[in-house]
Amino acid sequence: MSVVFSMAAFALAASITPGPVNILALGSGARFGFKASLSHVGGATLGFTLLLVLTGLGLNELLRQWPVLTQGIRLFGVAFLLYMAWKLARDDGQVSADDQARAPSAWYGALMQWLNPKAWLACVAGMGVFASDGETRQVWLFAAVYLVICYLSIACWAYAGSCLRHYLENPSSMRLFNRGMATLLVLSAAYLLA
Repeated sequence: MSVVFSMAAFALAASITPGPVNILALGSGARFGFKASLSHVGGATLGFTLLLVLTGLGLNELLRQWPVLTQGIRLFGVAFLLYMAWKLARDDGQVSADDQARAPSAWYGALMQWLNPKAWLACVAGMGVFASDGETRQVWLFAAVYLVICYLSIACWAYAGSCLRHYLENPSSMRLFNRGMATLLVLSAAYLLA
């Protein structure tokens, strides 16, 4: 039972801390509400869990043999963060019922995880600690624990954003919030380039 607790503690520390996926979940919750953000939460969780399982089953070995792939992931991730920041910075701050269709999708959440260097580091580090021998049972156990904790962690960020929503009802407040989120994404991208 202690290994499951250790897995859960690792998953919580890696999932609840700020990062691009959580920043977007916060912004989505503030802009579109909690319920509309759950698609992004689910997609990001499933995208991460798939990445975790594949890492545990040997994807990290491929990255060691082809370091250019790791560099490509980092550059695509930075480009994706800058694109999201640009979209947030340009947003007019208007909140209406029609905006529900534009809440981040499940595919968007999953793609974010695959382009998120923080996710790759968490996968490689976590599997290195809990399934370094490649034992399939340990890989799946860790993935199951991580799935639950990752979902709840990202959902917490979306819920926190939805709690801010009533403070952001006027367009100027929403624009200011969006620009703050855009700045955080740019800072994340700059950190990844350093």
